[in-house]
Amino acid sequence: MLEFIKVLIVFLINLTICLTIYAVAYKINPYCQKSITTAGGTAIPNKRGYCSGELIFEENFDRLNLNIWQHQITLNREFQWYTNNRSNTYSKNGKLHIRPTLTADIYGEEFLSSGTVDLRPDCTDWANDGCLRTGNTKNIINPVQSGRIRTINSFYYKYGRIEVSAKMPAGDWLFPAVWLMPKENLYGGWPMSGEIDLVESRGNRIFKVGGKNIGTNQVGITLHFGPDRSHDAWRTSHFEQNLPYGQGYDQKFHKYEMIWTPDYIQFKLDDKEIGLVETSDGFYKRGKFPNGTVNIWENGEKNAPFDREFYVIINLAIGGTSFFSDSGSNPGGKPWKNKSPYAITEFWNGRNQWLPTWDLYNNKNENPELQVDYVRVYAL
Repeated sequence: MLEFIKVLIVFLINLTICLTIYAVAYKINPYCQKSITTAGGTAIPNKRGYCSGELIFEENFDRLNLNIWQHQITLNREFQWYTNNRSNTYSKNGKLHIRPTLTADIYGEEFLSSGTVDLRPDCTDWANDGCLRTGNTKNIINPVQSGRIRTINSFYYKYGRIEVSAKMPAGDWLFPAVWLMPKENLYGGWPMSGEIDLVESRGNRIFKVGGKNIGTNQVGITLHFGPDRSHDAWRTSHFEQNLPYGQGYDQKFHKYEMIWTPDYIQFKLDDKEIGLVETSDGFYKRGKFPNGTVNIWENGEKNAPFDREFYVIINLAIGGTSFFSDSGSNPGGKPWKNKSPYAITEFWNGRNQWLPTWDLYNNKNENPELQVDYVRVYAL
């Protein structure tokens, strides 16, 4: 009997060792609670599934990894020219920096009104003459260069918890954003397939609308969705958070977080909830669209269009005709009107107002830069 017990103990020990080796080799966690999170892309290993709480994507920006972050290269419909240039996007001290520069400093000011920019074959967005453009005195070439990077091929996911530590820039008419877009436009073009804005801000230290400062002391979080461009129901899923004047989001790093589930999308700022969107009734009902509007999401899941995999985008936009209201007040005024056909030229002609607020030529000044410390995504 004693001998049998000894043999049994040896057998159990060997069995435990074998199971442990197998679990390590195939990454099996005996305590794993299966997650509903799905993910794909070249930056993550092929796996059949994830454990709840598992870290599935992490970027600490020890270097700017171009295998993960694809630069968008285009003349955007705002006032910036998105480049793949280390003057605009780079890693420093373990942080991503996106910094604006002036096109005229590279090509000369005359180029803005007479030069031709041909971004082919590397151009990533043909919309609004984004790949080929010739400047003239009324509509100049985009006068500011900046950066916009994305994980469209390297990482995309559905459901999970994303955390981003970021410091917003300061400087008039800067518009930074960290956001997510669908890997595939299953329901159609924007905003039909959705957009998730994890954080947006304005670089003006003082920009008042209706007497309220919505500059660097405010950040916004938004879901965009709608059956067409004229019916974007973003106001039903928009949240803002303000700090006292002088304590803006450009002063230090803050943590922006989204918990995305089939039943709700929760937004947090520095671990405090600032917005909750319940999805049980569907986004068609939430949008309160006009009678006769077709429910383009009726064949999707209950939370469509936010039932597909999304990828991450980080960018620094400048100006444009959507982000800064003409009714707003700013020291020195706003140099352009949103409905002006020559808004981009008016913006450039007013550079004596905004360029000093950037302090761009002080190489030690990081105020006009969007900085990101890390991006982390966890399985539900």
